[in-house]
Amino acid sequence: MKMSQLSVTRAAQSRIHLVDFDKLGFGPVFSDHMFCMDYADGAWGPPAVVPYGPVPIAPGVASLHYGQMVFDGLKAFWGADGNVRVFRPEANARRLEDSCARLCIPPMPREMFMEAIRQLVALDHAWIPRQPGQSLYIRPLIIGAEEHLDVRPSSRYRFFMITAPVGSYFKNTAAGVSLHVEHEYTRAAPGGLGFAKTAANYAAALFPTTKSRREGADQVLWLDGAEHRFVEEVGAMNIFFKIGGQVLTPPLEGTILPGVTRDSVITLLADKELAVQQRRLAIDEVVQAFREGKVEEVFGAGTAAVVSPVRQMTYRGETLAIRGTVPGPLTSALYDEITGIQSGRLPDRHGWNMLVPVPAQQARPLSRAR
Repeated sequence: MKMSQLSVTRAAQSRIHLVDFDKLGFGPVFSDHMFCMDYADGAWGPPAVVPYGPVPIAPGVASLHYGQMVFDGLKAFWGADGNVRVFRPEANARRLEDSCARLCIPPMPREMFMEAIRQLVALDHAWIPRQPGQSLYIRPLIIGAEEHLDVRPSSRYRFFMITAPVGSYFKNTAAGVSLHVEHEYTRAAPGGLGFAKTAANYAAALFPTTKSRREGADQVLWLDGAEHRFVEEVGAMNIFFKIGGQVLTPPLEGTILPGVTRDSVITLLADKELAVQQRRLAIDEVVQAFREGKVEEVFGAGTAAVVSPVRQMTYRGETLAIRGTVPGPLTSALYDEITGIQSGRLPDRHGWNMLVPVPAQQARPLSRAR
């Protein structure tokens, strides 16, 4: 199926005037349009952009029963130069393809995925916020769409791409987030779905995450599922430690989501000839380093959170706090560099950004509610 067959049905009236862009949260507001396409008879078939809204789904659809669905997340930004940039869409396309393979879902052709982003972002470019720390979040989603109760892969699928203007993922990010180290519940097990971006991983995390938030933490730091001994990832981001001058992060061994921002951090540090040690990191080693005052910085990296400083961790009742400045100099430098590349303020040496053409006369957002 070629994108030349794309049909576009514009919303009769935009909802943008109802949105206060000075008070954006993360995800409660969606843009005017969405991209849709169905898979049947072994092929993805005609693409369409339609007004955002409810879609009819029968209660017998297999994905509602057995969770055969995958999704991803990336962002578009207005640049100071008036250009619209999407950060590392090809990396997200590859990750979505890997998730599809694990869930027995036929992947969308790469170029079709990229063109879907271009079409949707260009059409709803007025929804891209301009304030620092804000962006247009892009959410592709594929669900099994065949009606059956048999436990097997679906023969039909539906692809959606929706967008949402968003602010910072964490409130008061500059102050740093608090992590609860989870030693009872498990996010992912060896041989499971840990590396895939699929609903099941997030559903399994809801109860322990809710519990930890009631106890005052912002997020959960997960340990491995086999022994609850080794650090893996945070619910919304990959984790990095700077201990004794060394930057450490857990390796990708099938149980951790391969974050695009994680890869960006590692690449940018390599540019500075600062190697990141990707190795198994025991929680006891981290605790001891905290006790000895060797932990200089802890930060998370993710599409939603970008680079977020961690101010403290709680493990088995012991609070482990960063003794230095939060955010630390490395955390701040990485945040500034990544957001600088995303906005076009800094050179894109690795060719990460995809420019989305926007007509010159439409290069500024529409007026918005205040």
